[in-house]
Amino acid sequence: MRKKRLSAYLDNDVMDALEDYAARREVSLSLVAEAAIASFLSPDAADRREAAVTRRLDQIDRRVQRVERDIGIAIETIALFVRYWLSSTPALPEAQRAEARAKGIQRYDGFVDALGQRLRKGPKLRQEIADDVPPARPVSDADSAAD
Repeated sequence: MRKKRLSAYLDNDVMDALEDYAARREVSLSLVAEAAIASFLSPDAADRREAAVTRRLDQIDRRVQRVERDIGIAIETIALFVRYWLSSTPALPEAQRAEARAKGIQRYDGFVDALGQRLRKGPKLRQEIADDVPPARPVSDADSAAD
């Protein structure tokens, strides 16, 4: 079978890689280039590319699901804290508010320090919460009135 000649320009890096590969396999540059082009143009190449894209999309989907889960945990944690704080903290008389504000700033600084240490060191809250915990049943108005 007679072959046709092709002249192509390659970047230096691509050409170096082609030469290295051909030398390792002890085959000609033309044979490696022909095999690469045939592989690229074959129907299997499209299937391989599609499979690679599908795998990548699946990985991205799993990451997005984890992010959504983590955000859901954060939102529920904050909501639970705010609900508890609002229902259990009485209003202060005007005379005690300045002292309470100063104490609040001190406690907040302690909270930020503790949060920073936890984020640097230990397990994250999202790691402590199991993925397989079934959702609780919805709270009805009758249940809320009982609280």
